[in-house]
Amino acid sequence: MGQGDFRLSDVELDASIGRSTPDVEHERAVAIFDLVEENSFEPIGHAGGPYRLKLSLVDSKLVLGIATEAGEDVATHILSLTPFRRIIKDYFMICESYYEAIRSSTPSRIEAIDMGRRGIHNEGSQTLMDRLDGKIRVDFDTARRLFTLVCVLYWRG
Repeated sequence: MGQGDFRLSDVELDASIGRSTPDVEHERAVAIFDLVEENSFEPIGHAGGPYRLKLSLVDSKLVLGIATEAGEDVATHILSLTPFRRIIKDYFMICESYYEAIRSSTPSRIEAIDMGRRGIHNEGSQTLMDRLDGKIRVDFDTARRLFTLVCVLYWRG
């Protein structure tokens, strides 16, 4: 265990939640790959990882179970999804429009929808960073990838 190694080495989504559409499953796979490849993840008050993260939904709450690579429990954080509901709903709607546009729209229309999608995604990422404040320190790119996974869990659940 590297002292001060504040990163995720593994991310798992609760397997008890079913699979989703191919588009959503693709988003999940890409987000996990990108997240493990490059991230900054620092549970406040812990000496260092790398860490394993398990994300799940329990009673409409987001549960972040954090352990070391060796499997020692580090922390479990439970976040209300209420601050995310509108953002996730908007993000889901714009993603549906985006996937539809990819199949049939002009490049300029796809680009416009994608800009809106990124804006909502950024808002969700910032909200996640704010909710984790004082619990887990993450950079914005890490928060973006985690927000994608929160959306995937929400869509599946």
